[in-house]
Amino acid sequence: MEKINIIGAGLAGLTAAITLAKGGRHCRLISLQPSERAQSVLAEGGINAALDVMGEGDSTEYHFEDTMRGGVYLADETAVRRLTDAAPDTVKWLASLGVPFNMADGHIVQRNFGGQKKKRTAYAKSSTGKMLMTALIDETRKYEAAGLVERYPHHEFVTAVTEGGECTGAVVRDRYSGSTVLFGGRVIMCCGGLAGLFPSMTTGTTQNSGYAAARLFEQGVRFSNAEMLQYHPTTIGIPDKRCLVTEAARGEGGRLYIERGGEKWYFMEEKYPELKNLMPRDVVSREMYFVRREKDCGDTVFLDMTGLSQEIWQKRLPDLRAEIMHYLSIDPAKQPVPVHEGIHYFMGGIHTDAFHRTNIAGLYAAGECTSQYHGANRLGGNSMLGAVFGGKTAAEDILAAAEMTAADETAYSGSETVREPTDAVKRQLGSLLYEGLGIVRSEQGIDKALKKLDELEASEGVFPRMLLGRAMLLSARERRESRGAHYREDFPEKNDALRAPTFAVYRNGRTEIKIGD
Repeated sequence: MEKINIIGAGLAGLTAAITLAKGGRHCRLISLQPSERAQSVLAEGGINAALDVMGEGDSTEYHFEDTMRGGVYLADETAVRRLTDAAPDTVKWLASLGVPFNMADGHIVQRNFGGQKKKRTAYAKSSTGKMLMTALIDETRKYEAAGLVERYPHHEFVTAVTEGGECTGAVVRDRYSGSTVLFGGRVIMCCGGLAGLFPSMTTGTTQNSGYAAARLFEQGVRFSNAEMLQYHPTTIGIPDKRCLVTEAARGEGGRLYIERGGEKWYFMEEKYPELKNLMPRDVVSREMYFVRREKDCGDTVFLDMTGLSQEIWQKRLPDLRAEIMHYLSIDPAKQPVPVHEGIHYFMGGIHTDAFHRTNIAGLYAAGECTSQYHGANRLGGNSMLGAVFGGKTAAEDILAAAEMTAADETAYSGSETVREPTDAVKRQLGSLLYEGLGIVRSEQGIDKALKKLDELEASEGVFPRMLLGRAMLLSARERRESRGAHYREDFPEKNDALRAPTFAVYRNGRTEIKIGD
């Protein structure tokens, strides 16, 4: 019997495993870390669904419209509609597994999140990701006990195995023993975003190297919207990474300001009177970038949460307060917090259709490593929804198809290894990518970064992460407009002729970029 190989054990991977097991299909859950340490645990703010429990007349159609508008119409419309239509049942299913969502009067409480006019974000205090993961881990253990799910922690993805244009398995390496095996069967990539391409610059886990996605790109897997990086407006610096100050802080009433002429200027409230501090993340980050450069303003933006009630701190944001006090020795209930934009999410990634199939038969992808739901900018609260629904969708598509004849497990006799540069070279690559893919971009800046990449490859050799990094830069250069998270100061206006995904594929030794099919 074919066993499905799931690479990654976060929200997408666990949901895929549960769905396959419920359908009677065996699977392997392969990951560097146990699920308890997956990046999904770090997610704080909440998960979106139009439950319409807050008396605001919310609907799945409004959720669909907000998601498409927030992504500036680059997202896959069919996929987004399936996602938003399924969201209420998805959240109810999670609640049935024991996720302790905040409740009132017998129903789930929902709050405001950026880019949305309705209270649509369900949450479990400020530890929603951890609570979702705990419930899914417990559910998965039932199927582990039944032998339908096999766990392979401390195993790293080496390469996909393809035959005749079809993925027939994955080569993985046990990091403890060093042994390498080939697992036959279809593959679902749930390997997370590309945080590892930007060392110390993202809110993602330091364990997410980005290698798996980069290796797939090298193997000819198609990517889309690779230029679309989300800068979260409110992060703080901690050792080796950025720490997220959840958008929920602004959803509960936190206000951004900068000192202007010696007085507090609540610039988002002045510039955007309707949504104020809850404008989409790309807008807020860009405004922070610009106001710091005004001649009469200071060089630091602050998040003022001193007006939040004790009830909010105790019942809705207790973990956030503890984190800020731990890392900055500031009590945010009493003192404004200095914040800065930080890379938080990758809207672009492996291109899939609405059923999470890639351009290689037998290879699926779900979660942050994919590109279809978020377009040019992700709405807060849609990432966990996309991961859970994506893992379920990929698994359901496999369940509906005939089984593949595949070897169960064989020792790998090939020469393929994980090909990564030194940490110093990774940092060099991250710095040049950050220069070319910042909040404000230009052709001159992108070309400068590409030249540095040429020099780096000439001196150090070409690695998968360099190929993917080049594709990201080339995608940003090709999109000669400003849309969502992609802002070009040399092309500051949106161009409706470019309202289509940017596609990148590596074949015959070169990277091909085009906008639209």
